[in-house]
Amino acid sequence: MNKLDLSALWSSQTITIAQWPLVVFSVLIAFAMGLFIFWVYRANYRGVMYSAGFGMTLVLMTMITTPVVMCIRESIQLSMGMVGALSIVRFRTAVKDPLDTAYMFWALTMGILLGAGQFFMAILAALLIAGLIFVLGRISFKQADSFLLVVRGAAGTEQGLGALLSKTRRSVLKSKTISGNAYEITYEVRVEKPDAFLSRVQAVNGVVSATLVAYQNETT
Repeated sequence: MNKLDLSALWSSQTITIAQWPLVVFSVLIAFAMGLFIFWVYRANYRGVMYSAGFGMTLVLMTMITTPVVMCIRESIQLSMGMVGALSIVRFRTAVKDPLDTAYMFWALTMGILLGAGQFFMAILAALLIAGLIFVLGRISFKQADSFLLVVRGAAGTEQGLGALLSKTRRSVLKSKTISGNAYEITYEVRVEKPDAFLSRVQAVNGVVSATLVAYQNETT
């Protein structure tokens, strides 16, 4: 039975000195590409709580994927081993925004293309995807944004508030609390100009205070 020649296997998988400039160049391009994806993510983020850590994750995912693909693209053994390793890795971090998953796949795809040496395709795809994200973002921004409206005022004066809310695109009662001669009401509303809307609410007779809170409804 023939013994496995480990030295031959190692020498066949070792990156030569002549290949190191290409490795360094690919990782630097991946770093620039990750920063570009990070910038697009930050420029188009419209959530409630922005996470800088997720943006850095996009940069690292692009950089890590690139050398991995460079190693396995010429080796069937390493490719099979990588598939087996990834099959047992389980990611426990929950993604709150479904759009964040698309950014993660974008970073992985760019890392794969750069690792495979498809630099022109990676740059072209990144520009096209970024342009599409900006276009879709501007189209969606034309719609009214969702807010939670919290109003406190004197009991018995809710009618004026109801008349104002009936003119909005959407107003859903979330909670209502009455304590003595005061009330607190929470509505989900959709308005295009929150500052002007908040001023109209505060001008309603009987309203003591009004607060708008940015709101994301995951079910709609």
